[in-house]
Formats: sequence, structure tokens, C-alpha cells
Amino acid sequence: MFKLRRHFPSRHLLAKRIAVHRAPRQPPGRGLWSVLGPGLITGASDDDPSGIATYSQVGAAFGTGMCWVMLFTFPLMAAIQEISARIGRVTGHGIAGNIRTHYPRWVLLAMVALLLVANIINLGADLGAMGDALALIFPGARQAYVVAFAVGCAALETFSRYERYVTLLKWCSTFLLAYVATAFAVDTPWGQVAHNTFIPNFSFGQDYVVGIVAVLGTTITPYCFFWQSSQEAEDERIDPHAKPLLEAPEQAKAQIGRIRVDTYVGMGYSNLISLFIIVTAAATLHAHGITDIQTSAQAAEALRPIAGPLTFALFAAGIIGIGLLAIPVLAGSCAYALGEALDWPTGLSRLPLDARAFYGTITVATLIGMGINFVDVDPVKALFWSAVINGVVAVPLMATMMVMGSAPKVLGRFTLPWGLTALGWLCTGVMAVAVVIMIATW
Repeated sequence: MFKLRRHFPSRHLLAKRIAVHRAPRQPPGRGLWSVLGPGLITGASDDDPSGIATYSQVGAAFGTGMCWVMLFTFPLMAAIQEISARIGRVTGHGIAGNIRTHYPRWVLLAMVALLLVANIINLGADLGAMGDALALIFPGARQAYVVAFAVGCAALETFSRYERYVTLLKWCSTFLLAYVATAFAVDTPWGQVAHNTFIPNFSFGQDYVVGIVAVLGTTITPYCFFWQSSQEAEDERIDPHAKPLLEAPEQAKAQIGRIRVDTYVGMGYSNLISLFIIVTAAATLHAHGITDIQTSAQAAEALRPIAGPLTFALFAAGIIGIGLLAIPVLAGSCAYALGEALDWPTGLSRLPLDARAFYGTITVATLIGMGINFVDVDPVKALFWSAVINGVVAVPLMATMMVMGSAPKVLGRFTLPWGLTALGWLCTGVMAVAVVIMIATW
């Protein structure tokens, strides 16, 4: 019996170990910064180096003509992310855990498998972009930088205490402010920006339509759904005063209000930064006839002779800084999805030895992404396939989330209000159309 207790601690003792070593030790603070968490981190991670490449591409190709898309996508993105967060906070489980409980196993495994492939490709592209950006600033081997970023991100995510790690991720989101600085550092036609943001100038040209589809696919992505939902569930698990809203409905008003503020601020911040990236590329690259940009590092390098070394350095530093946030979110969403699908112990608040498979998934996903940079793979084609897979996953996943959101067997008395339901289905429909267009213009 003594050996049994040594090797298999009771659930109470395990919870105590989690609470002592990895859970927040400080009471929650006051003010907006203390309210922000999963929503802010998710929104910022959506502007990862691959996303920066997409926004730079459309800014270079079409100038400010696509600024309106960021305003259009904001309510759709915010709605679907709020739905993700509600599912996690109400049930105490992430999206994969809820699909495992309520839907056929083959549906879950198919979605998780596609998510893993898309995320790992994205990890590889983001690590490569970070290595390229650092090599532009400091002389050195790009591949050595890729290895350092991969090992460092995986180690921090595995061994950092949960409270400190979440705080670190929140502060990493501020690196995106570099793109606000770059937009104000160059000669930007702000009147034209305002006009094209609030008055759409739609074109039915093939390249323009494909550009819109690319922005939608970059902005509304499955890994963000899995991450925010699982983080809400994890924040509830480690808080000794919190319970899933199904068990503690009296906490609903405060928690749903917090989720709404966190999500809408996070997604608004994400889309505002995306807008500034488009504006910077439009005011510099497009204005000087550079319309064909393939990667974020190419965009940074092209800025050097046009906008000067300071703007170039800010743009490149932003790629590195936000990559330090995006890499853990991409790897972590892989681990949350696979762990919940297979009913493993999951969560960044757990000690590594108590969640070996979970942390192993983070490490393996990051290392495979790193390895992509050492084989003969075209990064542009890799990102294209990642976008295709994300599109294939996003539409059925969003439809499943909307069905869950209206099902009392899943959310009990906390089914989605009609306004949020309408926006969620609208977002699902828009993404379905985008995927059809993407396939038709392949």
C-alpha cells in the first residue's frame, strides 16, 4: 500500500502539488490588465510571423484597399472566440474534451489530426521567420537561431511556473506595438486609410478575392479556438474559488462579463495590429512599386532601403517578439487538443512528471516544426497547405461549436444568447464561402 501511494498519488494530493508549484500564488489584481488573459494571448498569437507575412502581402499588393477587411472580421472573430471561451469556462473542459464526450470519436480524431498537421507546419514557418528576422539584425547562422528559438520556447513552456508563464505571454503581446510605431514612422496617408477602412472598395478580381480569403484564413484559425477554450478551463481548475459554471451558476455573471471584456479587447488589439501591418506595407512597399512579398522577413528586408534602418529594425523585432508568443500557443494548442482527445492529464499548471504526454506533445511538435527548416521544403508552399488544412478544419469545427453552444446537454442553462448565436453562424458561413473560393481558385 505504501508503494501504491508513492507512485500513484491521490487526486487530492496531486491537486495540492499543482496548487503549490504551478498555480497562481497572488490574488487577482485590479484593473483591465488583470482581467486580460486567454483572450489577449489568443488575439496576439493570431498575429504570428506567418500572419504578418499575409498582412504584408495584401498591403504590398493592394495598398490600403483591404483595410476594411480587418473591421469586417472583428465582430466575427470576437464572436467565435467568445463562444470558444464560454465552452471552456462553463464546462471546465476544452473543445476537444467536449467533442470527445458528446460526439463520435472519429469526428474528434479527424479534427485533431488535421489540427496537428496544420499547427506543426505553421510552427515550422514561424520558427523560420524568427530565424530569418534575427539574422537580418545580427550576423549569424539562421538555422542556429531557429534551433535556439525552438529549444527555448519548449523549455519555457514546460518548466516555467504557470502564473509567471502566463504573465510572460501577456507581456509578449506588447511586441506587436512595434507595428504601430512603424506605421507612424513612415509617411502614411491617414485620410486614405480611414476612407478605405470604413468604406469598402470591393473588387471581383481573382487576386483581390484570394487576398481576402487569405486574410480570413489567417485571422480566424482553429488553433485559437482550442487554445482559448482550454486556457479558460485551466484557469478555472487552478483557482481554488472557481468551479465550472455548470456547477457554480452564481459565478456566471462575473465570469461571462470577464470573458467578454478579455475576448473583445484581445481580438480588437489583434485586428488593430493587423491593420497597422497592412498600412505600413501599403505606405512603403506598395507606394514604391514592391507588390510581391512572400514572407515576413522579406517584408522587413524590403523596408530597409525605403523606410530606413529604424523602421526595418522595429518590423523585424516585432516578428521575433510575437513569435515568442505564437510558438507556445501553437504547440500548446496541439497538446491541449491531443491530450483532451485521448483523456490524458493536460495543462500547463501541471508538473512535467504529472503530464508527461502533454508536455511531450509540446516538445515533439516544436521539434518537428524546427526540423521542417532543415529539409528542402518551400516555406510559401508549406504555408499554403497549412491554410488549406486550417480551412478544412475550421468550418466543421465551427459548426460543431455552434451546435454545442445551443445544446443544453453541453452548456446546460448557459446556452448561447441569440445575438452571439447569429454572429457565430455568420462567421461559420463566411468561412465556408472562403474555403469554397480558396478551393475554386487553387
